[in-house]
Amino acid sequence: MTQEHEALRLLDALLTTMERGIIPATEAGVAAGNKVFGGALLKKSDLSIVLVETNNETENPLWHGEVHTLKRFYEMAGSDRPQSRDLIFLSTHEPCSMCLSAITWAGFDNFYYFFSHEDSRDAFSIPHDLRILKEVFTLEPGGYNRTNAFWKGRSIPGLIAGLPESDRSRLQQRAEAISRKYVELSATYQAGKNNNAIPLN
Repeated sequence: MTQEHEALRLLDALLTTMERGIIPATEAGVAAGNKVFGGALLKKSDLSIVLVETNNETENPLWHGEVHTLKRFYEMAGSDRPQSRDLIFLSTHEPCSMCLSAITWAGFDNFYYFFSHEDSRDAFSIPHDLRILKEVFTLEPGGYNRTNAFWKGRSIPGLIAGLPESDRSRLQQRAEAISRKYVELSATYQAGKNNNAIPLN
C-alpha cells in the first residue's frame, strides 16, 4: 500500500468518525449546554473506532472533549482497553494546554485535529485556549511544538491540502460539510451558554 493510499485511508476514517460518531454525540452534548469539542480513539491497525466522546463541562469543567475521552478510555476494563501506543487520537479542535498534557501523560504518540486554536477563537468565539497559552505559558499562537519527543500533532485540513487534486477536492467537500455543521452547533451553544455554570464559557 502506497503512502498516498495510506493517507487517504486514514483521512477517510477520521472524517467518517467525525461525521457518524463525534457529531451526533456533540449534538446531544450541546443540547445539554456543553461546548462543541469532541474526541475519538481509533486503532492504528485497522482504523476501527474504539471510543467516541464529547465535551461534558456541565458535569465537570475539566471534562473537555479530549479529557472526557481519556476518562471514558480508562473506565474500560483493562482487558478490553488497548494500549495507547496502538491508537490514534482524534480531536475535533486543536487541544488546549490541559488536553495536550493529558494526551501526553496517557502515553499517546499522536493526535489529529480538525479545527485550529485560531478557529476556536475566531469561528467559535471560544478564545480560552490561546489566552491560557499566552497568559500562563507566554506562548503566541502556534508556539508549542507540534512535533516533539512525546507525539506529533497534525492538522486534518493541512493533510487534505497536501493531497493530489482529485483526492483533495473530494475530501475538502466533506470537510466543508463538517465545518458547516459545527457552525450550527456553535450557534446553539453560544445562544445558551449563559445558562450553564461552566467557568470559562
